[in-house]
Parts: sequence; C-alpha cells; structure tokens
Amino acid sequence: MAATQKDRSAKTAAKRKNRGEEELRLHCLPGTRQALAELMAWSGIEEQGEAITLMIHHLHGLGPGGAIPLLTPPRHEYVIPENVSRKLKLAFDREALRICHDE
Repeated sequence: MAATQKDRSAKTAAKRKNRGEEELRLHCLPGTRQALAELMAWSGIEEQGEAITLMIHHLHGLGPGGAIPLLTPPRHEYVIPENVSRKLKLAFDREALRICHDE
C-alpha cells in the first residue's frame, strides 16, 4: 500500500530534523533577483537553493582574507554641491544673526 501524503510529509520532516536542516528565507529586490538569475544561468544551475548554498560554501572557502572584501557593502559618497553649500551657509548666517539680535 502506498504511503499517504501525510506520512511522506512526516517522514521528510523527521529526516530534516535528524540532519539538523534549517530553512533560510531570503527576501530581495528585483536587482538582486536578477543578479541571482544571471549567476544561475551562467553556471547552469536551475535551483535557487543550490546556487545560494554553493555561493556560501565557495565564499567560505576563500577564508577571511578573501571573503571579507566581498562581504563589505559598498559605501556611497555624497558630495554636497557648491550651490547647496552656499544656500546652507546663508541660512546658517541668517539664523546666527537672528539669534544674536534676539539676545
């Protein structure tokens, strides 16, 4: 007699528990999803879980010296434009004069 879906699910859950398997969820924006899709296409991998697992293990294999630069988020530098800087300086000077005048 064939096992029911409930029996198969229970057996799978027990096997996962014995192996110490844990589900990880990843929420991502379209750009990240596109990058993952391209990586999968380049390597011929069809399952997202397999691609992510391989990336984690290969990154870990690089050790701290190789992995840390790849895990450092890019920092965006913002330079205040000169015209905005001038307007801020004028506003600051006006406020300083107003405070001095009120005292």
